[in-house]
Amino acid sequence: MAHGKAIVTCALTGVLTDPAQHGVPVTPEEMAREARRAYDAGASAVHVHFRRQEPGQGRFPSWEPAVAGAICDAIRAEVPDLVLNLSTGVVGPDISGPVACLERVRPEMAALNAGSLNYLKATSAGTWAWPPMPFDNSVDKIKRFLDAMRALNIVPECECFDTGILRSVGLFQQVGLLTGAIHVSLVMGVASGMPAKASWLPLLLEELPAGAHWQTIAIGRQEIWSLHRRTAELGGHLRTGLEDTFYLPDGSKATGNGPLVEALVRVAREAGREPTTPAETRAMLHEAAAA
Repeated sequence: MAHGKAIVTCALTGVLTDPAQHGVPVTPEEMAREARRAYDAGASAVHVHFRRQEPGQGRFPSWEPAVAGAICDAIRAEVPDLVLNLSTGVVGPDISGPVACLERVRPEMAALNAGSLNYLKATSAGTWAWPPMPFDNSVDKIKRFLDAMRALNIVPECECFDTGILRSVGLFQQVGLLTGAIHVSLVMGVASGMPAKASWLPLLLEELPAGAHWQTIAIGRQEIWSLHRRTAELGGHLRTGLEDTFYLPDGSKATGNGPLVEALVRVAREAGREPTTPAETRAMLHEAAAA
């Protein structure tokens, strides 16, 4: 089978999307229900963000360990097999909230934002969509996250928003910050980062550390599906979900995470690849990929 099996991950909810507008899951019950739908559709892993649980506050993130615990306990109760991958993305040097959530949940994998980015977006009227925001991830901050993950036996997933960040992953490995199997996510589609263009993939893959596992995180509308197809063809792992897109390949709006995962599994199979089982995904977390 071409390139072996593909890990399919579902990013269930994201950071700031308004649940009143897009219907993203917020409560433990909603998150568990969407995790079940993603699993039934073929996902073996879920990427999890946490939202505030007070009425009317569900569009805002939470780093309360009790919230993280309630959500992940509900997911584990509903779908015990799923691999949990937690968000750790936080602005500023204080990582105590994300680390407390990691300590409470003890997931098998967690995101490691591997470099800094000016997080920007402009409107059609020529104004900023939000105040320009520096998403700061200094080497010191990255090291502190890695130390916490290592102490908890959590595999880091290096999220790379631009080419310099991708190249930094190899430097982290070279100086001993990153050890063991390397997992890289190419985040494509943020307006001030790498574009969601399939034509970029061959050059980006040249910059991967030897033997790294990789996936694309494709952010956008239906144009992202050509990127998913090329990822599958080139041997990458696959991710979708309401954090990344609301739109199916035909341009219609997804009613939840399940239909997005179903569409992504079809993309994998059209490229001659089957989705991994959760057990197969766990085995890959600690193993180097074929160079």
